[in-house]
Amino acid sequence: MSAEAGTGRLVAGRYTVTEVIGRGGMGVVWRATDEVLGRPVALKEVVFPTHLSDDEREALRSRTLREARTAARLLHPNVTTLYDVVEEDGRPWLVMEHVDARSLQEVVQRSGPLPWPTVARIGLDVLEALEAAHAAGIVHRDVKPANVLVGADCAAHLTDFGIATATGNPSITTSGAILGSPAYMSPERARGEEPGPAVDLWSLGATLYTAVEGRLAFDRPEPMATLFAVVHEDPEPPRLAGPLGPVLEGLLTRDVAERWDVARTRTALRRAAEEAGPQQAWSPPAADGPPRGDAPSLGGQVERFDVDDLRALASVIGTVARDARDQARHLADKRRERRAEKQARAAAPPPSRPAPPRPAPPPPPVAAPPRPAARRRRFKRRWVVVPVVLAVLAVLAALGGAVALLAAAFGVW
Repeated sequence: MSAEAGTGRLVAGRYTVTEVIGRGGMGVVWRATDEVLGRPVALKEVVFPTHLSDDEREALRSRTLREARTAARLLHPNVTTLYDVVEEDGRPWLVMEHVDARSLQEVVQRSGPLPWPTVARIGLDVLEALEAAHAAGIVHRDVKPANVLVGADCAAHLTDFGIATATGNPSITTSGAILGSPAYMSPERARGEEPGPAVDLWSLGATLYTAVEGRLAFDRPEPMATLFAVVHEDPEPPRLAGPLGPVLEGLLTRDVAERWDVARTRTALRRAAEEAGPQQAWSPPAADGPPRGDAPSLGGQVERFDVDDLRALASVIGTVARDARDQARHLADKRRERRAEKQARAAAPPPSRPAPPRPAPPPPPVAAPPRPAARRRRFKRRWVVVPVVLAVLAVLAALGGAVALLAAAFGVW
């Protein structure tokens, strides 16, 4: 049945479909009425991804029915109760409690980042739901904003156990493939490992990150690139999380042994809520029309990954990790060598310095060779004066004779 043509149809002879109230990665959620009990219900039409083979569809159908019946025994105020599971047109339909709320994904798409005190409260509600599910041996495996319903009072409910699994039972996913939303899948699921309760805590951390930041913790253009980032990279540090920052960091820890558990997460979320103190309650904006055109998708779509692809991804990640480990070991060895050399120099006694050589006495001054005695030139004063006087007298006599001749010539005398 398509979403457009389903209104007014009676499903399984009991549930009358009225309108679409949500769409997810694995189906369409309808508002319906249980004609037997006369109560409103949410009816999820499970739609398998188009890239599944017929055999995979059949296997997924039978396992969904089995696991849905397992999830139906989970009763908790923060879990949308699964009333029934029926078959119609060869597909499973999940009959769930109707909650007057909208998905956290829609709320963030409409209003942007939520205040961190509100996100702390939503986190506590979802954490309570996960604790109850894990106690019942159920791992959700698809915790994300699209599967968290938020009411007008911001009370949260975890819904859609459509790809959940009961611990110890065969996986609901088909052989050789894994289904999930890459932006919210834990590193161990991305490596193809068997999921345990810790995968839901990682997904809770990614969900709260999206709620408080308004964006994905791991946002890449391709699903495999997103998984690579999940396994190998750290999310960008949150800017709006306030005291929720340590909670996000603890939940988004890649090492399962170091990842925060339910108890530690609850304590931190309660402390953050108490730190917020009394304040005006925040409530989601009214749902008027579709989300804005530029609203982010927030990574809610379910993807199918072949085990071979995951193994190839793990191989690439292993190579990168080995290279990084070898480089880190090389740098650590270098640091140790430098530290050892520095400590050895500090522990060694200072080398004795040889006494500076005494300066040699300056050589005795060498006496200058005696200058030869200048030849004494003795002369008598008369040897010069007499010839000069005689020369002067001769000149005067010549001048006098010249004057006399001139006078005689001109007849002066």
